[in-house]
Amino acid sequence: MSQVAEVIVDVPTMQTNTPYSYLIPAALTTPLLPGMRVIVPFGNGSRKVQGFVWQVHEQVPTTHELKTIDSVMDLSPVLNKELLAMADWLAKTTFAFTITVLLTMLPNALKAAYERWATPNSDLDPASKKRLFGEQEKIELTDKLPAAQLNELMGLYRKHEISVTYEVKSKGHVKQVTMVKPAMSVAELQEAKQQLRITAVKQADLLDYLVTQTDLISQPALEKTLGITSTVIKNAAEKGWLTRFQAEVYRDPLSRAVDKTRPLHLNEAQQKAVSAICAATDDHEDTTFLLEGVTGSGKTEVYLQAIANALEKGQNALMLVPEISLTPQIVGRVRGRFGKQVAVLHSGLSAGERFDEWRRIDRGEARVVVGARSAVFAPLTNIGIIIMDEEHEASYKQDDNPRYHARDVALWRSRYHHCPVVLGSATPSLESRARAQKNRYQRLLLPTRVNQQALPEATIVDMTQELQKHAESTFSSPLMAAVNDRLAKGEQTLLMLNRRGYSSFVMCRDCGFVLKCPNCDISLTLHMDSHSMKCHYCGHEEPIPQICPNCHSHHIRYYGTGTQKVETELKQLLPTARILRMDVDTTRRKGAHERLLRQFGNHEADILLGTQMIAKGLDFPDVTLVGVLNADTALSLPDFRSSERTFQLLTQVSGRAGRAQKPGQVFIQTYNPEHYAIQLAKSQDYERFFLTEMKLRHQGNYPPYYFAVKVTASDVEERVAAAAIHQIAAQLQAGMSQSAIVLGPTPSAIARVNKRYYYQLVIKYKQEPQLSALLFNLLNQAQKNRKGLQIAIDNNPMSFM
Repeated sequence: MSQVAEVIVDVPTMQTNTPYSYLIPAALTTPLLPGMRVIVPFGNGSRKVQGFVWQVHEQVPTTHELKTIDSVMDLSPVLNKELLAMADWLAKTTFAFTITVLLTMLPNALKAAYERWATPNSDLDPASKKRLFGEQEKIELTDKLPAAQLNELMGLYRKHEISVTYEVKSKGHVKQVTMVKPAMSVAELQEAKQQLRITAVKQADLLDYLVTQTDLISQPALEKTLGITSTVIKNAAEKGWLTRFQAEVYRDPLSRAVDKTRPLHLNEAQQKAVSAICAATDDHEDTTFLLEGVTGSGKTEVYLQAIANALEKGQNALMLVPEISLTPQIVGRVRGRFGKQVAVLHSGLSAGERFDEWRRIDRGEARVVVGARSAVFAPLTNIGIIIMDEEHEASYKQDDNPRYHARDVALWRSRYHHCPVVLGSATPSLESRARAQKNRYQRLLLPTRVNQQALPEATIVDMTQELQKHAESTFSSPLMAAVNDRLAKGEQTLLMLNRRGYSSFVMCRDCGFVLKCPNCDISLTLHMDSHSMKCHYCGHEEPIPQICPNCHSHHIRYYGTGTQKVETELKQLLPTARILRMDVDTTRRKGAHERLLRQFGNHEADILLGTQMIAKGLDFPDVTLVGVLNADTALSLPDFRSSERTFQLLTQVSGRAGRAQKPGQVFIQTYNPEHYAIQLAKSQDYERFFLTEMKLRHQGNYPPYYFAVKVTASDVEERVAAAAIHQIAAQLQAGMSQSAIVLGPTPSAIARVNKRYYYQLVIKYKQEPQLSALLFNLLNQAQKNRKGLQIAIDNNPMSFM
């Protein structure tokens, strides 16, 4: 009886969100495996699409005539059983298409068009090699290969008698270099040298090298080692002295040398934490630990020793960090401890580097993975520990489909592998801290800094009083005095302003006109470095206006302050200070984060000015002063998490000061000096903040006391989006209990983005067993009724805005 493959096709709609049945060609006697990619016919015409094999079974009688798989793209699965099971769970919990989840798990290089080549290994018997490869060194795996030949190649691959390499078009490719090896015996090479003319010095050097060296070497390295040209090597190959061939090499995103480090001595609290985590790893328990430690308490050393224990037990480790800017320092420490066993995955890598790192992990060549949010999908097997540093960070939540939270995926993988998860933070999210309160998580405390230094002394500066004392300035008098003091002492300063650009907006002083984005309901931000106005939502850019477009006045003024403007002001106030700026605009280029942090760490700058990316994870011994230029940025947002985010950010950035032997000092500039988030951040009193904020959340029926779902409708026509969200509200309320709370429908906080209008509603609930089915039904109806209308569902959103 024929076999059938259930295939998830690459057509992201609700109508195609279930596997389609396809006959497996009779010539494919080597079984197809779930997780392999195939090309299948789809629809009525001659359309061919990529798909993922979901499962394989014997054909059962059916009235429908099944189409046949066109060709196989892989000789082995690109997604293992765990990732397929996870995809099924994630699609259901995030209201996303299964195909979208599957593609999210893969590096971009595997989503693009690429060439696949089969190469014989040394143990492939000569007859099979001759029959399959002929005189070729390799053959391309395409859909034009006969099914019988493809079937035999699949069998040989699983016996490890052939290898598969990938050459990815446009997004990444396997890097290959020319390698050199001797083609003669030592005696023959020595004889060849005796026959050389006395003037053939370079050829003699090459023959000497070939006689004495048995290791393979790349041609570029050989040219550099001997100081010879490619012509010398080419002539040697023609004379039969050596053989040149192409070999695959990995691109190493961590190619810069890292000093080897040894485990540090642990204090009592660290040792208690390490012992608890290691015991869970040893006993294969899926315990979730909340490692709550003040800034500078040595959480990273706890992570490293827990990872070392997992590796000693033959298991692997996954470590997540929230920001790409943290990666250089964190990866440096992990690589210093575990060497080449470490792979790194984050968006700052090139497509080729990410592809190579993914393959190292998939092949079992890397045992420790460090990366940002999407690294949670790394194809690691036999995981012994999962670590999530700065677990409170909003960047762990994906903004678009699938709208997953890395913490949820980490906990799922923990259950799958029966291994512990460590959630680390100085300022845990309220959700995690509340779960620890209910003993769903095991709380581990690191109450003091490892260097026994006190937490930095913090001063709140009331900017309303500062404005009464002197003309408007970004810098208060106390902060400027402290900066000058640090410059005189040769110490370093961090200054944080969570707003990039030069000015927040441009306004006409005569008529009040504010230049807005033509595509979005948001004002354009002035950027002096590019002399342009930019939209930070859709990317629109236009020249800075000299005349008001509304009243034609010349009285244009820049309002608000961004990091560019602060940098300019700093250079005027402190002409001798060396200043580095670190924001999205200065870190666009590959490697920019690492370069800037290395410069600062090498004392090539006195002041590091940046957005929130400098607030977390940075550890510089000579930073003794931190200045928060405007603590109110997040407080002004109409969102239930605004106080929590303000407290977390202020506490985190304050913790960058005084991490070594020199005491630290912090200045927090604010127009809301009495706000509890700012007052409690000053004393870094997390427990009191937790109790205060939880009381307010309880009064307002907000998470973590309630679950939440945000539903957004968008369309190029405002009336369509508005009508859709009101219809959705009516349908949901009819299917939910009376205890569910619905906020809205209302226009979104920014009602128009990139020429689309957005309307939303938020559902707060404790138990609504029918809600999931209702929401999936809404997605189905929306796609059937109108093509331009888009419905987005965000389960447990980070923000209601």
